[in-house]
Amino acid sequence: MKNLCDEMPNGYSESIRQGLAAVRCFGGRMSFETGTKEERIARLKQEIEMSDAIVIGAGAGLSASAGLTYSGERFERYFFDFAKKYGIRDIYTGGFYPFPDAETRWAWWARHIYFNRYIEPPRPVYRKLLTLVKDKDYFAITTNVDHQFLRAGFDQKRLFCTQGDYGLFQTVDDRNGKTYDNEEWVIKAMAAQGFVKDADGVFRVPEDGKITMRIPAELIPKCPDDGADLTMNLRADDSFAEDAGWHRASAAYSDFLHRHENLRVLYLELGVGGNTPVIVKYPFWQMTLANKNAVYACVNYGEAFCPREIADRSICIDGDIGEVLELL
Repeated sequence: MKNLCDEMPNGYSESIRQGLAAVRCFGGRMSFETGTKEERIARLKQEIEMSDAIVIGAGAGLSASAGLTYSGERFERYFFDFAKKYGIRDIYTGGFYPFPDAETRWAWWARHIYFNRYIEPPRPVYRKLLTLVKDKDYFAITTNVDHQFLRAGFDQKRLFCTQGDYGLFQTVDDRNGKTYDNEEWVIKAMAAQGFVKDADGVFRVPEDGKITMRIPAELIPKCPDDGADLTMNLRADDSFAEDAGWHRASAAYSDFLHRHENLRVLYLELGVGGNTPVIVKYPFWQMTLANKNAVYACVNYGEAFCPREIADRSICIDGDIGEVLELL
């Protein structure tokens, strides 16, 4: 039987093709900031106001600016016991640690999910971004899996989260192409470790600091359909489940790009690094080159640059994303 998703436009595959085309197209010479920072911010503000459409491309730097950092004080506050026993030094690498058993592994993942997916970020950077684009024709593509766009109030029909969602489980072998909401499980697993809720209903470490690094065996998540083992819905290999919602978002992204390809489009890249540039950064470069009415903007801390071929239609701002957005 033909899968209906196979007949839908695939914005993800199209982006990869655009990214690979950019690798072949651009010569490798980069342009960095030109003009004063005040001039560049003023120009970005004008482009936001004047554009026919805005395509937001977001990476880890956006969430880091919002305070969802994976190391330092947040890590020490919520994962101090894992750091002491296993030598783990940050949240990201902890996700790959070979824990001794499922009870410990899922205790880690309950915290990993909760403190990045189900709490309000320390800084309202995503909400500020929404105020800047809410009255525009916008779409956001992101490699982030914390779903802070949705939490901040962005329209779900205008979001494409390409790499998964901390809030979803899938079967280990993606046997059915389905995903499963995990919030209820996360709440139970956090309580089972000894975390307590504060006056705002947010889990905190108890005052005596006594929490456990294991959950009961009966809390190990299993597929509600057939009892199979579950894992996170995060793109790590070809077992990643691209469920119906993922395909709808991919098709919506493709449709948005095609409907605006010759208009005055602002490709607004926020916090995208070098891990997966072929998904957001390189396609944005390629689409800017192809559309003489388009402008590319890159706001990133320490990594704001563009190819010289599109430098005259680019705005590069090196700085904290949240601080820059407050100036717009």
